[in-house]
This record gives sequence, structure tokens and C-alpha cells, in this order.
Amino acid sequence: MESMLPTLFALRRLILAVAECLAWLPPTLARFTVGWIFFWSGWGKLHDLDSVIQFFAELGIPHPELQAPFASGNELVCGALLLVGLCTRLATVPMIIVMIVALATAQRENVAGLGDLFGLVEYLYIALLVWIGITGPGPLSVDALLVRLFGDGAAALPDARPASAIGRYERAARV
Repeated sequence: MESMLPTLFALRRLILAVAECLAWLPPTLARFTVGWIFFWSGWGKLHDLDSVIQFFAELGIPHPELQAPFASGNELVCGALLLVGLCTRLATVPMIIVMIVALATAQRENVAGLGDLFGLVEYLYIALLVWIGITGPGPLSVDALLVRLFGDGAAALPDARPASAIGRYERAARV
């Protein structure tokens, strides 16, 4: 057993080194996936706005003629911002609100408990958006590029400094 311990520690160091090299992948993949879905969803809704207005009216959403284009436009614009990683943290906020409204209206009848809620794609989007909003867009983003180009001058932007939650957890795990 003692001879296996150094091997296990070496394997752990290798896994941590590989994970550190790939730390850019999770935020990029999550941001790009959610951005892509919302961009095209907003695009489709804006090109069939009458149906979306009618659907919002059936759900009992007040002023569907205002809410439908507003929500659809948010999906399109914020989805595009997420895709490129610009104002990422700011862009997650309206998307989270849109998903909360979707859960409270369109999915209300499908939620009888936490198990039902966790099984809905809208909740998954909220979880991903919260994670992206907290950890930031990752290094492959316009936000990160602005920080590299302008340094502290970009600190005034709402999300120009990507947080490194992974780095904090790794440091804590190494202690």
C-alpha cells in the first residue's frame, strides 16, 4: 500500500496539471453553448413575433405585445454577447430573469417539487448562467482581451476581469 501512495500522488499532480491547462474550456464551452441557444431562440422569436405574443397572452403574461419583443430581444442580444464574451456577467442577468419568468409561467404546471424543477432545461440554463456570471467568461472572450489590452483601465467595465474560481479551489485543495 505504501508503494502505491507516491504513484497516487503523482497521478493526482498529473490530473491537476492537465485540469489547469484545460481551465479555459468549461467557461468557454458553457458560455458558447448558452449564448448559441439564446441567440438563435431570440432570432426565431423575433421573426415570428405574432406567435410569441399570442403564446405570452395564453400564459397570462401582462402586456404580451411589449413583453414578447422585449424577452425575444434580450435573448438575441444577450445571447450574442455571451457568444463573443462581451459584458458577459451583465448579459447573464436578463437571461436569468427570462428563465425565471419561463419557469413561473410556461413551466409552472410541470413543477411539483425540486426533482421536477431540476429536470427542466430552464433551470439548467439558470444554473449555467449563474456560474458564468460568477466565474466570468474565461480567457477566450472579448472581456479577457480587453483586460489584456487595457489592464486596469478596463476595470471600470462590469465584467472585464474574469474571476478564477477554479484557481481558488485548486489552491485550497493543495493546502
